[in-house]
Amino acid sequence: MQPTGVERFFDENDLIVSKTDLKGRITYTNHVFRAIAGYTGAELDGAPHSLIRHPDMPRCVFKLLWDTIAVGGEVFAYVKNMTKNGDHYWVFAHVTPSYDANGTMVGYHSNRRVPNRRIVDEVIVPIYRQLLDAENKTADRKAGMMAGHALLTGVLKDKGVSYDEFIHTL
Repeated sequence: MQPTGVERFFDENDLIVSKTDLKGRITYTNHVFRAIAGYTGAELDGAPHSLIRHPDMPRCVFKLLWDTIAVGGEVFAYVKNMTKNGDHYWVFAHVTPSYDANGTMVGYHSNRRVPNRRIVDEVIVPIYRQLLDAENKTADRKAGMMAGHALLTGVLKDKGVSYDEFIHTL
């Protein structure tokens, strides 16, 4: 699917919810997720969550996310997603591990809200462009992702903050 350049919006009182297994395959989506993404529940069940990944999203942001939640941490992140027809929508995501009754990690849970538009436009979009530029300087996708990740961690180090501190101070 090619991006259309058309942005979709959802109500500030809406909450987009999804759950995945440990490999990122969708196990649950709420009606808000399905409505904005344009997929049916049957199309989403068992599909990789990356199905809604927009090509403008730097892979290094997802590396940071997966590295953090895989060891039991939680992540807040601004994410640009793509709908079934190529439109896009921005979210402020909170991603956490899910555990069974025995305390074993069994998957991940994500709640997404309407993001602060000023932060998206003035901070996130420019940073993501820089990260994508770093990622796209090499034909090797993994090397590009690592270059973007190095740039991201360098920016955070220069600011003297962790990723979480950076996001929460925007």
